[in-house]
Amino acid sequence: MDNTTVSAKTYDEAITKACIELQTTSEHLHVDVIEKGTNGLFGVLGGKPCVIRARVMTEEEITEMEEKAAAEKNKAEEDRKREEKAAEEKNKAEENRKREEKAAEEKRAEERRKEKTEGSASERSSVPDNSSEGIKAGQKKENGDKPKKEISEEDAEALQKKAEDFLTGLFRAMDASVSTESEFDHEENELSVLLNGDDMGILIGKRGQTLDSLQYLTSLVVNKHHEGYIRVKLDTENYRERREEKLQTLAKNIAGKVKRTRRPVSLEAMNPYERRIIHSALQDDPDCTTYSEGEDPYRHIVVVLKKDRK
Repeated sequence: MDNTTVSAKTYDEAITKACIELQTTSEHLHVDVIEKGTNGLFGVLGGKPCVIRARVMTEEEITEMEEKAAAEKNKAEEDRKREEKAAEEKNKAEENRKREEKAAEEKRAEERRKEKTEGSASERSSVPDNSSEGIKAGQKKENGDKPKKEISEEDAEALQKKAEDFLTGLFRAMDASVSTESEFDHEENELSVLLNGDDMGILIGKRGQTLDSLQYLTSLVVNKHHEGYIRVKLDTENYRERREEKLQTLAKNIAGKVKRTRRPVSLEAMNPYERRIIHSALQDDPDCTTYSEGEDPYRHIVVVLKKDRK
């Protein structure tokens, strides 16, 4: 007998009865369920038996089933190997990341040691900076150790005229309509020149680079053949103050980002004057600190958590 129909209280019992009748195992049975069966009320009243029709599989069906089972087993083994390989690659990537982070931290530590050794004096001397804020902290270094000398009203007027004549001639050569107003601060030995015109954006340049260059050239002219050192500050449309406010805001925003992400942030390259504004803005921050790395003109500031610099 190759097939039979049996009924029992449960599906498992029906399968067992079919195996006995057909003298085979459950793996070799092809089963069609005729009635699923129910337990009835309280498992007794109104229950229906499970009815199945079973037959012994053919050799072809058994072979196909075994091949399918083998294929599934092979697939499961391949999936396991892929997962192990992926885990191994992930571990390698994590090890590489840790090595890179360690190397980066060692590099930062070396930069910090170098920064500490150089001190603020080297920061001031890396690029000429003739703004009043920039030179107050580093005048002696940048002016060739020239002593501060009191300037008379007559000398101050001569210096103002020298600066205005130079700038007027320069703007005339540039075919730019720009007027100048100057004043001399005797207490700080600082000559301030205000530029006025229709389109001052051209003279300011990208991030004030053109204005900084004009300031530096004017400083060279004013201090040529002059005993002592005169700080020169060029400004237009209140650019210096506005730039300082923007940099202070930038510093606080970057510090906030560092605190959120717990990762250091490198700023774009800046001149020494602008770097000092960033350093000053965060010097009292309880969680973040700053240091500079790189060589000019690519020297830039890194904002980092204080605990990472220990």
